[in-house]
Amino acid sequence: MMQVVTPARYQEFSLERATLAVQRFKDQPGALIEALHELQATFGYVDEAAMPMLAKLFNLSRAEVHGVTSFYHDFRRSKPGAYTLRVCQAEACQAMGAVELTQAIKEQLGCDFHQTSADGLFSLEPVYCLGNCACSPSVMVDQQNYGRVTPERFQELASMLAASAKGSN
Repeated sequence: MMQVVTPARYQEFSLERATLAVQRFKDQPGALIEALHELQATFGYVDEAAMPMLAKLFNLSRAEVHGVTSFYHDFRRSKPGAYTLRVCQAEACQAMGAVELTQAIKEQLGCDFHQTSADGLFSLEPVYCLGNCACSPSVMVDQQNYGRVTPERFQELASMLAASAKGSN
């Protein structure tokens, strides 16, 4: 039996909320990354409108702030889906069918890596090890790991997650 996770709930972005969320970091040298993590935890992504505020707060250029957000792939620049789906691309998972699973997931969701499905339910991301090699291929939905995932098992999981998301609205 698969355990289904509740979809992530984020606040709606506003510059006022973003400024309040990162104020505690303003006097900490080198705390830009912590502030970016805070924004992402609060809103699910780092909105472009926050860049000038962060640059001013940390006495950096907008280019420096943009450089950090674009260098680290964990920082999203657009609103995520209700669930973040990570598909392991590491060698152990590849040996056990991750390439075929990835293709099936992309086809089912109608999106590629670093995109969100049209229904807004799933943001699809590659990951290069979930530490679940003995049960590969593996996927992670938000913070929940699933092992031995086949295209059919993913279809079942996606249906359960979609139903859960609709039920929690």
